[in-house]
Amino acid sequence: MTQIAFLGLGAMGIRMAQHLIDAGHSLTVWNRTEPRAKPLLEQGAQWADTPAEAAQGAELVIAMVRDDDASAAVWLDEQTGAFKGMSDDAIAIESSTLSVDWIKELAQQAQQRGKQLIEAPVSGSRPQAQNAELVYLVGGDAHLVNRAEPVLSLMGKKVNHTGEMGSGALAKLVTNTLMGIQVTTIAELIGMLKRQGQDPDAILEAVSTTPVWSKTAGIVRKSMVSEAYDPQFPVDLIEKDLGYCLQAADQVAPMTSAARTVFNEAQEQQLGEWNMTVVAKLYE
Repeated sequence: MTQIAFLGLGAMGIRMAQHLIDAGHSLTVWNRTEPRAKPLLEQGAQWADTPAEAAQGAELVIAMVRDDDASAAVWLDEQTGAFKGMSDDAIAIESSTLSVDWIKELAQQAQQRGKQLIEAPVSGSRPQAQNAELVYLVGGDAHLVNRAEPVLSLMGKKVNHTGEMGSGALAKLVTNTLMGIQVTTIAELIGMLKRQGQDPDAILEAVSTTPVWSKTAGIVRKSMVSEAYDPQFPVDLIEKDLGYCLQAADQVAPMTSAARTVFNEAQEQQLGEWNMTVVAKLYE
């Protein structure tokens, strides 16, 4: 049994943490709001009032938060940050989708404090988190990755070691950018087909038999055609990730920029909390 701290119990985090309880590990959790942790506490997880408190005695400290700012607060706050409570032997695992610049800065901060850190962002959304089918994109020291892999494997189906710190963030941003561009492109094409008086589902069914089709395209098509926009991967988050990708590209990424503009428009129309496929409504 491993002592694990889990920081951040949003839509992804609470599903990931559940697998750790199911595997019999000792789990301490922290979240900005305690009621969110209730299902885990009822199963034996312990509550901590701060990330620092959660990290005390933990062998692994996993964070799954919204963005760079949330990550900085969780790890580095002088009074409540997890680094303050962690032992030097523990491994910090940052699983949030963050900018490359920030994860490299966080790695430097960890080193200055004598802490061990790897990055482990995931590919997948709520269903994959629920079913332990996430794909990990892990950057950092190979020895630390090997130590963490048995626990990561409880929450995902594949653990990829991408290289040094920052490589995991890059792999995650590439993944999400490929997805975001497909989403905006299919939304645009469905709008075009409708204006031509065609049945988009019938046309796309034919296209799906060609080599250019992808698994993601199939999922996106189903969501858009059925107008199923319950949040799996909200507009606000994919817009954030495309912004991080543009930072990494020094803004030299016109297709990424164009896709982000579409998601920005959806935000302006108060659609930010809906699934990213809701951008199809912009072309109605």
